[in-house]
Amino acid sequence: MSVPGRPERVGAEIQAAVGELLARGELRDPRIGYITITGVKMSPDLRVARVYWSSMGTEAERKETQAGLDAAKGFVRREVTARVKLRVSPEVFFVFDKSVGEGDKIDRLLREVKTKEGW
Repeated sequence: MSVPGRPERVGAEIQAAVGELLARGELRDPRIGYITITGVKMSPDLRVARVYWSSMGTEAERKETQAGLDAAKGFVRREVTARVKLRVSPEVFFVFDKSVGEGDKIDRLLREVKTKEGW
């Protein structure tokens, strides 16, 4: 049984570790474009890490980036295990975060209403 709040703390450490890997250019797959790690959700037993990412670009570019990230899962798992001290190495899954795009869409719609209504 994990301590309350521990999955969130471990997720934050894993987010920092994956962000550092990206910032240093250690993921050398050309399919991986410029991405932002938006969050990490850990399972309660700390065995599964879902890494949420976002990027601007077309659907085709997003699929290519997802393929590159999926190919790098083993490397990322090994590097995360080396940087974050855990008893068990968590399985890493990359998930595209749609919330950033949805937020941009809502912001754009609000700006359109604002200009039409003259607020």
